[in-house]
Amino acid sequence: MPASALIAGYGDIGQRVAQLCLSAGCEVSALVRSPRAMGQVVAVAGDLDEATSLHELAATTASVLFHFAPPPSQGEVDSRTTHLLAALEHAPPARLVYISTSGVYGDCGGAWVDETRPVNPGNARSRRRVDAERQLGAFAARHLIPLVILRVPGIYGAGRYPLERLQRGDPVVCPDQAPWSNRIHADDLAAIAWRVAQPDAPPGIYNASDDAPSSMTAYVYQLAAAFGLPRPPCVSLDEARRSFTPGVLEYLNESRRLDNRRMKEALGVRLRYPTLAQSLASVRGEGGVY
Repeated sequence: MPASALIAGYGDIGQRVAQLCLSAGCEVSALVRSPRAMGQVVAVAGDLDEATSLHELAATTASVLFHFAPPPSQGEVDSRTTHLLAALEHAPPARLVYISTSGVYGDCGGAWVDETRPVNPGNARSRRRVDAERQLGAFAARHLIPLVILRVPGIYGAGRYPLERLQRGDPVVCPDQAPWSNRIHADDLAAIAWRVAQPDAPPGIYNASDDAPSSMTAYVYQLAAAFGLPRPPCVSLDEARRSFTPGVLEYLNESRRLDNRRMKEALGVRLRYPTLAQSLASVRGEGGVY
């Protein structure tokens, strides 16, 4: 078990991982823009968009770095990862864990995708993730430390359900034309991240996904049934491409099914929620939005 952990990107998943670390007796520090009281978690001041603000980070040592910070919202490169790794150049962690995106595979035409598939990002958002993966790979090779990359699809769970969209009746693509997509419950993702932080976890790339790919439309329909809301109207894929926002279209333009066998076989991961239906059965009446 790692003795200490540093979390860069202390959002929902970072906080869930911090609790797992603390429960195991691990010391936890988190990089935050504005230092504040965080219980047993030690705040480290710094902003990944401002390299000169990371002097405290440069003095921090950790057994494992959890890099959960997203790239900037524009451009082709991940300058935040550049700044993070530069600050740690002279005091690297003993292990790196990075949450990337399954979007690095690009559109796969609905095919099953394992970790051997070459990256082929279809948009700038995913190209920034590929850039981050490459930077981290070079850093790990330079310092001879293990790197684990989790390629993650859509994350759902408490506080992350798109209930506002359902209540508004935002349309979805009709089921017969909706592309394949993938999901992982937030609790399972946190548990996977904690598992790969252990010294016996083989380094490398893992698809961190549940056992049940489906379309986004099927996901929304299941949520509507679980929360007692009407199904939204559906439109053709052509109509969606004319009327949906560019951000939503990035997902509709890609179709793939993630093969998670390496995660389960190499790491011994047993998902708490292998399917969306199993998760929803345990959270009837739970609120929250994406």
